Amino acid sequence: MKLTALPLLLMAGVLAACASNSPSQHASLSGEVFYLQRIALPPGAQVSVSLQDVSLANAPAVELASQTLPGGQQVPVAFKLDYDPQKVKPGHSYAVSARIENAGRLLFISTERHGVKLDGSD
Repeated sequence: MKLTALPLLLMAGVLAACASNSPSQHASLSGEVFYLQRIALPPGAQVSVSLQDVSLANAPAVELASQTLPGGQQVPVAFKLDYDPQKVKPGHSYAVSARIENAGRLLFISTERHGVKLDGSD
């Protein structure tokens, strides 16, 4: 099976989970992962989604949150990433990426940048 681009659809944007300024304050980003091919995922396939700071060129992205969803699901697969908004830096760029693997073998991966705004301006 050849590797194929994995489009992401961010359905809900950023949702603030708490209104206080306490250290336990967090926010979340939710959406769905899907691909365009009309094939079912193998029963054990796992979907991994991550939120990353992609501001620095020629440097690894900094992961703010990730989620691995168990196998047995079919697309679209819903995800929810909880992250610490205090780690969001003004002027930085953030993106979501996803991959689908089965038994250690990569089936699909996002190949395009899927930027998200975490400053509440969207």
